[in-house]
Amino acid sequence: MPDIKNAIARLNDFGQAPWYDNVTRALVRDGGLAKLVADDDIRGVTSNPTIFEKAMGSGEGYDEQLKSLAAAGTSIEDTYWKLVTDDIATGADVLRPVHDRLDGSDGFISIEVSPTLAHDADATAVQVRELQDQLGRPNVMVKIPATAEGVPAVRTAISEGRNINVTLIFALGRYGEVIEAYLSGLEALAAAGGDLSKVNSVASFFVSRVDTEADRRLPKGSALRGKVAVANAKLAYQLFEERFSGARWDALAAKGAKVQRPLWASTSTKNADYSDTLYVDELVGPHTVNTLAQASVDALLDHGDPKGDTVTQGVADALAVIQGLDAEGVDYDDLVATIEREGVDSFARSYQDCMDTLAKRARELLAQ
Repeated sequence: MPDIKNAIARLNDFGQAPWYDNVTRALVRDGGLAKLVADDDIRGVTSNPTIFEKAMGSGEGYDEQLKSLAAAGTSIEDTYWKLVTDDIATGADVLRPVHDRLDGSDGFISIEVSPTLAHDADATAVQVRELQDQLGRPNVMVKIPATAEGVPAVRTAISEGRNINVTLIFALGRYGEVIEAYLSGLEALAAAGGDLSKVNSVASFFVSRVDTEADRRLPKGSALRGKVAVANAKLAYQLFEERFSGARWDALAAKGAKVQRPLWASTSTKNADYSDTLYVDELVGPHTVNTLAQASVDALLDHGDPKGDTVTQGVADALAVIQGLDAEGVDYDDLVATIEREGVDSFARSYQDCMDTLAKRARELLAQ
């Protein structure tokens, strides 16, 4: 823990846990992640197929294990999962002291199910079990995409007492379905006599991609440009506050249930005309997570200055932004559906690209 808190560490003072949005073998093995924890009070890590495609594509740290697996005749897909789970296990062990210090409420690392399963609820549920059982660590979350088919898999996993990161959420309506899956899953777990206090979940609401697509559709000069993503997230937080209160939630909380924290993902600014800390500054608040890519880490360390709860500010303005889209010729439902589809497809391409990269590198190593 730093003696003088920097901008990243100070997010914790306002109830927001900073996580790091990257995993590489060097990061988890050579002290990089431990330094982030010590210096910046980073409390978790996220990964996805795109992150692993970049890490493995660089080759650094993977060649020896890749050559061994290739020599043993291991399939490329099995090789991918062996490399990934080894990195996740190492990262989980680095974060375990954080997990223990916070009584199991944080210190998580996330691993995503295969993007090829995004539209298969049953197969997703099976892989969730396989990954958590294989990794065998209490501070691992499995990521399930919030597709129409993924949501039932979320409920199944929660009903089994598993830690889940629900990813690729863009639409407010879909977010409502995710919350319902969490609550009903907890109710099923309670009915089966399970321990609700052991279940942790985050709902990963993607931010910058919303502005990227909205700005593409909005007329030039529109007052809504650069405002849709933050507005969408602020309304999501309002939904979080509404659904995690009242008699239904109180009954679950009395049995030890924890809220499913909103996690702001894709928070690096893509448009150079906007502040490079925009999607951090505007979305600070209690019971939230912001998973920071390296660009956001660098920006916050250089000139970040979080000032407290901002996610609950300007809610009426946020509603006006979303309601104003139609008058600007932008269909909100089509906007978020498009981004969800493209997000799922992007991860699927990264997954396949990673397979191709590993296969090529394996051939090269065996030929040496």
